[in-house]
Amino acid sequence: MRVLFLSGWYPYPPNNGSKLRIYNLLSGLAYEHEVTLVSFADEGDRGVDTKLTQICRRVRVVPWKPFNPRSLRSMLGFFSLSPRSVIDTYSPEMARRIREECAAQRYDLVIASQITTAAYVPLLPPIPALFEEVELGARYEKFAAANSFLHRIRHRLTWMKFHRYLGHLLGHFRACTVVSEEEKRLLAAVVPRFKTIEVVPNCVHVSEYRGFQAPAKPNTLVFTGSFSYFPNYEAMVWFLRDVYPHVQKEIPGVEVTITGDHGNRPLPGVGNLKLTGLVEDARPLVARSWASIVPLQHGGGTRLKILEAMALGTPVVSTSKGAEGLGLRHGEHALIADGADDFARAVVRLLKDPGLRAHLSRNAYELVVKKYDWTAVMPRFLTLLAELSSAKTPSASLVEARPGAVI
Repeated sequence: MRVLFLSGWYPYPPNNGSKLRIYNLLSGLAYEHEVTLVSFADEGDRGVDTKLTQICRRVRVVPWKPFNPRSLRSMLGFFSLSPRSVIDTYSPEMARRIREECAAQRYDLVIASQITTAAYVPLLPPIPALFEEVELGARYEKFAAANSFLHRIRHRLTWMKFHRYLGHLLGHFRACTVVSEEEKRLLAAVVPRFKTIEVVPNCVHVSEYRGFQAPAKPNTLVFTGSFSYFPNYEAMVWFLRDVYPHVQKEIPGVEVTITGDHGNRPLPGVGNLKLTGLVEDARPLVARSWASIVPLQHGGGTRLKILEAMALGTPVVSTSKGAEGLGLRHGEHALIADGADDFARAVVRLLKDPGLRAHLSRNAYELVVKKYDWTAVMPRFLTLLAELSSAKTPSASLVEARPGAVI
C-alpha cells in the first residue's frame, strides 16, 4: 500500500514526545508499506536526514511558521469561524507540495498527524484518510478552568470555534486515533456522530531501553522535557518553588537534573540543580536517577517521559495530570500526588525507601511491556489502516460538532 504521511513535526531526531511517536509510526509502517513523508520543519531541521530516507520512499520538507497571535492574519481571525491558530499557520507551500505529491503518485491512504496537517486533507482528491492523534484535552482544559468572566468568555469562544471546526474537518476522514480513553470520551461527546475513534496509545520500544538500565545514584531526581512546551516549564517552576524546598529540608543532599531545551527561561533559585540543555540521548541520565518527577499541572495527551522512565526501571512521582491516561495505580506503578506538600512527601518517601523503589520499578516495567510497547500496539494500528483503505465508504459524512458541548 502507498501511504502519504503528513507531519507537523519533522520526526528526526526524535527528541520530544510528538517526534518520537511519529518516528515510531513511520518505522512500523515501512515494514509493510511504501511511505512518502511530507513534513513541516523548523529552521534547524530543514535538511533531510538519512535515517528518514532509509524508512521512507521520499521525504519532502516545508518550512514551519509558528503561530503568531499578534500577526495581521491572526488578528483578522477573530472574525472567522475557524481557530486563529489554524488561519495564521496555514501554509500555501504545504498545500502546493501535497497537491503535487497526489498529482505525481496515486496513494492508497493519507495519514495526517495532528490538526496541524489534518487541515490540508480537504484539499486532496478522494483518498481514504486517517486523522492521527486528535487532541482535545489541553484545549478543553483551558475552557473548563477559566476563573474570571473575561477568561470564560474568551476561552468559551475559542473552544466553540475549535470544536465546530473539528466537526467539519472530521467529515473528510474515515477514522481518527487518540492516545487515551479520556481523549476518546471527550471527542465522542463533542462530535457524537463520528464513530470510528481508535485508541492508539503513546508507546516505546522496550527493547531499545534494556541496555541502558544501570544502578541508580541515591538522592537524585530527573525531569525530562523541553521548556518550549509551556506546561513543562510551569511544572518545574512549581516544583522548584513549592515542592523542592520541603524535599531539601528532609534530604539536604538531594539533586535535580532537568534535560531539554530550556530557552533561557528563569527558574527559582535553588541549590543542587543541574540544567543539561539538549542531550543526544537522555536514557543514561534517567536510568542513573533514583526517580523521575512529572509535576505537570496542565496539558493533554499521555507522557512519553513516564513510559521511558518505566522502561528504564526508574520509578516515577507524578501529579494526577501528568499520569493521566496511562492507568497507573498509586503505590503499585508510581507515586501520584497533587498538592505541594503531598508531592514533597511522596518524593521523600521514595528517596528513603529502596524497597519501595524496587517494587514500583518492577510493576511499572511489567505494565509498559504489556500495554505500551510498540511491538504489541503496531499490529493493531496496521490492521486499522488495512480496514480503512479497503472500506468502500467513509465512516462518516460531514459531521457537526455538538454546539457548546461541555463535558
